[in-house]
Amino acid sequence: MTTPALDAMSEFAKHERKSPMDFVIVTGLSGAGKTLAVHGLEDMGFFCVDNMPPALLPQFAELCAHSQGRISRIAVVMDIRAGHFFQNLPEMVQTLRGLGFNPKLIFLEAEEATLVRRFKETRRRHPLATRHRTLLDSIRLERKQLQELRAGADKVIDTTEMGPKTLKEEFAMLFTGREHPARMLVNVLSFGFKHGVPSDADVMFDVRFLRNPHYVPELQPFTGADAAVEEYVLADPDAQPYLDKLKDLLAFSLPRYSDEGKSYLTVAIGCTGGRHRSVVFARLLGDFLREQGYEVVLEHRDWKR
Repeated sequence: MTTPALDAMSEFAKHERKSPMDFVIVTGLSGAGKTLAVHGLEDMGFFCVDNMPPALLPQFAELCAHSQGRISRIAVVMDIRAGHFFQNLPEMVQTLRGLGFNPKLIFLEAEEATLVRRFKETRRRHPLATRHRTLLDSIRLERKQLQELRAGADKVIDTTEMGPKTLKEEFAMLFTGREHPARMLVNVLSFGFKHGVPSDADVMFDVRFLRNPHYVPELQPFTGADAAVEEYVLADPDAQPYLDKLKDLLAFSLPRYSDEGKSYLTVAIGCTGGRHRSVVFARLLGDFLREQGYEVVLEHRDWKR
């Protein structure tokens, strides 16, 4: 069902959309891994919304279409938690298609014993459980209620034998054509120990053993972003070997962090004040990681102090 306002929005959206919008609806059995799937989609750049009532789908899609390309990949989780609103999902999917969208309906399921085990491990209550309905009965009732929705899904994924990593890889293959998700985002952060250690650092390296430009009067006003300071720091006989070892360590460890499902990593480089040595190393390591194909954010926390 549409309204004049929605029809007008649709015509504008169709005019505005110059490339297809990725629109994914994730649904399925409770405990089958919908939340994990959405985390994987977020890592792939999808704008994700959990537990949206199906009746809001058309308006939400049109709002995203009006974003002038800022939102081009959407994933929405819809399941039995929406209560009687959930019954409208098939109708709303057809409405979306009539408005010019092409949503992909992904249905997640798992074997009965696996769902029981997952609920017991998490100690969460099944959405259909009542005082008079056991967990097993709730799982069976939900499966029965969703039979029609499952039959109309574009893709059914059985997560019985899947862990978090495998499920993310399944979605990466579906929406990127690659077995593994896109490479993680790496935040390379320079800082000064005298201003405090960054609380969000995953990996931290100390360059205070290198000679300090702070004690060279003509270099003191500058930072590690200046060529003269970089040249001075790298002239230390220990600087280049240490830099090479850090590159080797990051080249070895970052893919393994990614394999464990980590999508964001902060590498912190510290010197005394955070103006010279740490800035040089952070810049050079950031350049190296970009060459390795990582998306890098470079941040100098203390260089203006």
